[in-house]
Amino acid sequence: MPRNPNKARRLVVDGRAYTRSVRHSHSRPGGGARDCCESLTVHLTGARGHLRIVFREGPGRLVPTGYPMVSGEVSLTTSESLYLHEPGAVRALMEEARANGWRPDGPSGMEIDGWTLFEAALRRRTAAAARPPAPQA
Repeated sequence: MPRNPNKARRLVVDGRAYTRSVRHSHSRPGGGARDCCESLTVHLTGARGHLRIVFREGPGRLVPTGYPMVSGEVSLTTSESLYLHEPGAVRALMEEARANGWRPDGPSGMEIDGWTLFEAALRRRTAAAARPPAPQA
C-alpha cells in the first residue's frame, strides 16, 4: 500500500524520535512552474520547536517542477542531488543544521535556507553511504 504523502514520517536519530515531512509550494499566487519551493520540516517528538529547511528554485538551483525530477529531489547540478524523503539525507541536513545553531528541543521554530546546508550535507550523506555497515551482534 502506498504511503500517504501528507502524513509525517518517523525518524530515529541518536535514540530520539522525530517526525518529518516534505512539502512542495509556490510563492506566486496561482502557482505554476515558476517560484517553486521544496521544504523539509523536522520536529522532535515532545518538543515545541521545529526545523524547516527550505529549498527555493533559482539559477543553478533545481527543485522538482515535474519530470525528470521527483518529489523531494533538490540539486545544484544534474549529477548530485539530495532526496528529502530519504532518511540518510534528512539526517545529514539535521546534523548540518545543528552545526549552524539549531536545537531540536528549542522553544520555537527555525527556518534555514537549505542551499546553505546543501554541499556539506551532500558530503555527509556520501561519506555515510560509503561506510561499511556495523557488524551484527
